[in-house]
Amino acid sequence: MEKILNGFISVLLFTLKRYKGRKAMKKLRDNDIREVLLTHLFNQYKNDKNIRIINELGVLHGQSRIDIAVVNGTLIGFEIKSESDTLSRLSSQVEDYNKVFDRVTIVVQRNHLQEVRNIIPKWWGILLVTRHKEKINLREVRKGRRNLEVDPFSLTHLLWRNEALSILKERGLHKGFLSKPRADLYRKICNCFTLDEIKSIVNEQLKNRENWRVEM
Repeated sequence: MEKILNGFISVLLFTLKRYKGRKAMKKLRDNDIREVLLTHLFNQYKNDKNIRIINELGVLHGQSRIDIAVVNGTLIGFEIKSESDTLSRLSSQVEDYNKVFDRVTIVVQRNHLQEVRNIIPKWWGILLVTRHKEKINLREVRKGRRNLEVDPFSLTHLLWRNEALSILKERGLHKGFLSKPRADLYRKICNCFTLDEIKSIVNEQLKNRENWRVEM
């Protein structure tokens, strides 16, 4: 009887251990949510031919990197925070994204929802990630609004140096700037164009850019 009982306990402990392991494996990660979000965005914009969806867009030359950016005349950012993530970098990411994006939505799981609300500005949208029978769903809990404080100089940082120089050349504004560092080119663009013009320029460059590489 004792052997049977000990055997039963051993099997029970082994089963519990395996169950806990499986539960841990099911914990959602960034890529799980990214796949669902990309499908959602492709479906949302499937009839829009004037669009580009970019994974991991560097902001301020890689100071921050937003998970997904949508470029369609408006620059929209989506930042993912899964249950596997921490929020340690969110405050600095908010500061950077606020300078560049027209709209931002954070895609978050419930364990982070309240803390996220305390960190992000009121104009950011919120998509809540839920699961039902292993299916991942996205539910809008706050509709985002337009950012009224985009910083022109930060926005120009999305341009590569050769792109910024080409823009100046096209307008005959490049004299004395051919060998200048990119920061000087960005300042020149900010001095010669309105914010709306800079937004349009950056949108067109991002939509038409080929041979993506580390920011230069």
